[in-house]
Amino acid sequence: MKQNDVVNAPAHYTQGGIETIDYIQAKMSEEQFKGYLLGNVHKYTSRYQFKNGAEDLKKAQWYLNRLIALEVWE
Repeated sequence: MKQNDVVNAPAHYTQGGIETIDYIQAKMSEEQFKGYLLGNVHKYTSRYQFKNGAEDLKKAQWYLNRLIALEVWE
């Protein structure tokens, strides 16, 4: 059985044949999407001590890496 990667590829985010993050990006302007990514970085870093610890920090890192990738390729 394949293990669910809750940080990089949560199984529930790929229902319907498209990654949720890709759908969100397609529906937003670039500026809006960058704000969405940054908002998630703030969300996960502000709650990690109270909720999921290192898992939330890894999720914050995932969103930050995605934001950095957008900035690098501009």
